[in-house]
Amino acid sequence: MRKFQRPKIVVSKCLEFEPCRYDGAKIKSSAVSKLKESAELIPVCPEVEIGLPTPRDAIRLVDHEGEDRLVLPAENKDLTESMNEFSTAFLSRMSGVDGFILKGRSPSCGIFDTKVYTGSEKSPVKRKSSGLFAKKVKEFFPEAVIEDDGRLRNFSIREHFLTGVYTMADFRHAREEGTSASLVRFHTDHKFLFMSFSPSLTKEAGNIVANPKGATPEERFNAYAGVLSQILKYRQRETGNISVCEHLLGYFKNSLTAPEKEHFLTLLSYYRDHKVPLSSVLSIVRSWVFRFEQNYLFNQSFFEPYPADLLEITDSGKGRNY
Repeated sequence: MRKFQRPKIVVSKCLEFEPCRYDGAKIKSSAVSKLKESAELIPVCPEVEIGLPTPRDAIRLVDHEGEDRLVLPAENKDLTESMNEFSTAFLSRMSGVDGFILKGRSPSCGIFDTKVYTGSEKSPVKRKSSGLFAKKVKEFFPEAVIEDDGRLRNFSIREHFLTGVYTMADFRHAREEGTSASLVRFHTDHKFLFMSFSPSLTKEAGNIVANPKGATPEERFNAYAGVLSQILKYRQRETGNISVCEHLLGYFKNSLTAPEKEHFLTLLSYYRDHKVPLSSVLSIVRSWVFRFEQNYLFNQSFFEPYPADLLEITDSGKGRNY
């Protein structure tokens, strides 16, 4: 079983922590609830932090000559500077953050789907944008994994997020060690997972690890971080998973019987035809890892990119089925 580093995740405080939404509600989020035991969660409500009460009159984003302004229509008040100042101060104090779970559609925390109105009073929606706090998040933490509470209800999106934050936490731990050995170890443990995302970027990351130009560990970690951020923007694909599984089969080609190989390839074809989930294929490969003591594969995150207990009972059978 893999040892996981605890990811550090900033969370909108109205999600499972405090009843601080504008209407005084606390929002249920099973994703946040389950992460409380296995991650370090840092709750924050930007709107309360700039002095707004709970409950409170609704605030909104208003387009002013192409700029998003945060206003409180009930008091004809512009809160843009206050929100930007708080966001900058708060995020400047944060270090080693691996991810963010923010309240969707919020004028402060919405990632990309916040309504921007033409005026502060009753007026039509002109476009959609990010909340002001969320904009600063992207500015301060461009490599972090960011999602909103609504999208995390979708299994594949939630799994991609979990894979991302646990990978970033592991990378942060390796970077804190700051040695060539820790970078090699990180890349080795995640190599096949990354191959399922993007073989070309995985090769690029491997070249950084190989260090043909004699760069310092710090320089290599900085370069690797940029490539890792690109890798995690991809989604695992069925074709990538099949390619990795075929590659893994090569580790056991001299140990398996002909019927065992045939059974595995048949199961892989079932996965290709969407008849079985990826988890069915991986369970066989993982059993071979232990049976034949393939030490190189013991800690591969491809088999378990995040703690299995973060799956919900309703996720049964969905097991990384892409």
